[in-house]
Amino acid sequence: MRVVMLRVGIDTGSGGIHGPLFRDGSFEYIPIPDGFEIDERTYGNTWGQHGRRLIEYFPASHRARMRSQQIHFDPEFRTFTYGDPTPPKGSLRRLEAGDVLVFYCGLQGWDFASDPALYLMGYFEVLAAGRAVDFSQSEIDSLFGDNFHVRHQGVYQEQKNDLVLVKGSASSRLLEKAVLMSAVGQDRAGRPLKVLSPEMQEIFGGFDGRISFQRSPPRWVDSAFVGRAAEFMGSLD
Repeated sequence: MRVVMLRVGIDTGSGGIHGPLFRDGSFEYIPIPDGFEIDERTYGNTWGQHGRRLIEYFPASHRARMRSQQIHFDPEFRTFTYGDPTPPKGSLRRLEAGDVLVFYCGLQGWDFASDPALYLMGYFEVLAAGRAVDFSQSEIDSLFGDNFHVRHQGVYQEQKNDLVLVKGSASSRLLEKAVLMSAVGQDRAGRPLKVLSPEMQEIFGGFDGRISFQRSPPRWVDSAFVGRAAEFMGSLD
């Protein structure tokens, strides 16, 4: 078994905000904008899980601009798929059935004061993974049909040679409550930096000292911590 951690969701660099964290520990998963401007789902017409349209989580000054912005729903937690054609995500093609893909995101207090931080927000128990060209067309349709990169045929045809797809099993989930995973550290210039907290290092390991998770490619958990990390994720609400 292997465990890998991946940052997803809207952030200040892609979308302009952090996702909302609520006082009770629940949260709203807000995907990044759709750079292709091709999806029918927008921040203005899409309802979140907490009774608000996603546009309502944007500052009032952003709403006119973002209301009609299409959304890049990936990962999606209805049928549990994730896809990406970029080189930094290429290593995910090595995932095998039974491995765990852990998702985390940036959240900030919505109905209470809580500074921006990184939180565990869901995971896939992997059913299948690989490049799109490794699968038959029937497998693409049956396993990954709801994925953003597959549902839009123009995008799929353009990307399929490089596109890595991951399918989660029915045991995958979007968490009900976000789990804080970061602490505030410093970069070499002394500027604040989100790093893996000491508590989370006990679970996921120390990554040979590379504990900055603020902007990060997939982070593969050392084999010595894989069992502990997988058990921890499976215990979360």
